[in-house]
Amino acid sequence: MYKLPTTATAPFCPSAVSHSVAVPANASLGRKLMLFVGPGLLVSVGYMDPGNWATAIEAGSRFGYALLFVVVLASFSGMLLQSLCSRLGIATGRDLAQLSRERYRPGVARGQWLLAELSIIATDLAEVLGAALAFHLLLGVSITTGVVLTAFDTLIVLALQGANFRRLEAIVLGLITTIGACFFVELVLIKPHWPDVAAGLRPSWDVLSSQEPLYLAIGILGATVMPHNLYLHSSVVQTRVNGDDEASKRSAIRFSRLDTIGSLSLALLVNAAIMILAAAAFHGSGHTEVVEIQDAYHLLDPLVGGALASFLFGFALLAAGQSSTFTGTIAGQVVMEGFLQAKIPCWQRRLITRALALMPALVGVIWLGEGAVGKLLVLSQVVLSLQLPFALWPLIRFTSDRRLMGPFANSRLVASIAWSLFGLISLANLTLLYFWMA
Repeated sequence: MYKLPTTATAPFCPSAVSHSVAVPANASLGRKLMLFVGPGLLVSVGYMDPGNWATAIEAGSRFGYALLFVVVLASFSGMLLQSLCSRLGIATGRDLAQLSRERYRPGVARGQWLLAELSIIATDLAEVLGAALAFHLLLGVSITTGVVLTAFDTLIVLALQGANFRRLEAIVLGLITTIGACFFVELVLIKPHWPDVAAGLRPSWDVLSSQEPLYLAIGILGATVMPHNLYLHSSVVQTRVNGDDEASKRSAIRFSRLDTIGSLSLALLVNAAIMILAAAAFHGSGHTEVVEIQDAYHLLDPLVGGALASFLFGFALLAAGQSSTFTGTIAGQVVMEGFLQAKIPCWQRRLITRALALMPALVGVIWLGEGAVGKLLVLSQVVLSLQLPFALWPLIRFTSDRRLMGPFANSRLVASIAWSLFGLISLANLTLLYFWMA
């Protein structure tokens, strides 16, 4: 039977993060819950990165609160799918990438690896553009210069050499708290009309009947449920050493589910706050063409009566981009080791990923102009959504396989909901492709 790692080195990113977190069997309920909190936080960072900001701001500006229900449904879908990932990692002791390599033909597995790498690059592209824009807003440098400055975030990864997971999770929690606090203050300043916000929570499929809102809805979905997060979560959840018997695994799955739901609930609040902020500040005042984050930054000043909201906006954007740096590096290592059984130092992995993201970012900004950052961000999230079914298919198949999962396999109800999500996401992607080709 495969056993969870108990040595000082974790199996996926040895040069950046080490040490599994032991969970004593005799620990109190509250103590166990505190020890299990963490992997969900790492995953939740991807649910509130700059790509989410771009899709939420454009959707709120153009359509007010009408697409708020998409944010909520996408987040609930993410909670289910990420819970399946943690169940897979705990029940089998292997992550989604490792199982895909073992159970699919080499050519199929290699194709899955390429798509996973592409999703990581698309995610990092959003981080590059978001951080570059934050530098532009806070330091006054050009966005092109800001893109170049993002190359130095490899130094952050180097600074985390040998850090254990608890320290990394604490850093991420601090960044998430910063982001949430910034948007809480901004919402207090903006004072949205809450009955209108509540109305936006009711699903309205008529809103998605045309290409533009459908495009944004798919972008929101891609920004929320990211393919690389599925690989990441199935791996990092194994840092909680809790025993290898059925009772211990069942307990670990239960606590991991609470960690996932709690962490992604924070991400849901942040994403909803961004859209509510954009809808109240821009759509409600007639600025329905605010589709760029830099426009949002500048227009906040007269709307809230001061520069405080603008500073908070830029600072939170920088925090969102930098927090995603950590998880993107670990996800890249998980994918590379799982599919290729290849190990390289994490700083090298970070350097390769950032270099591949810098090139399209620079080309896009130089070719399309600095005003196209928002469009590039939304496009990167749509690319993620188009790749999502290729990660969902093996995840749902593996977690529904009783020969692999044993007593932890999906129930018929959970499997039905998961496959329905797969079909809905695939249908939405095909519909968007039809609109593009028509």
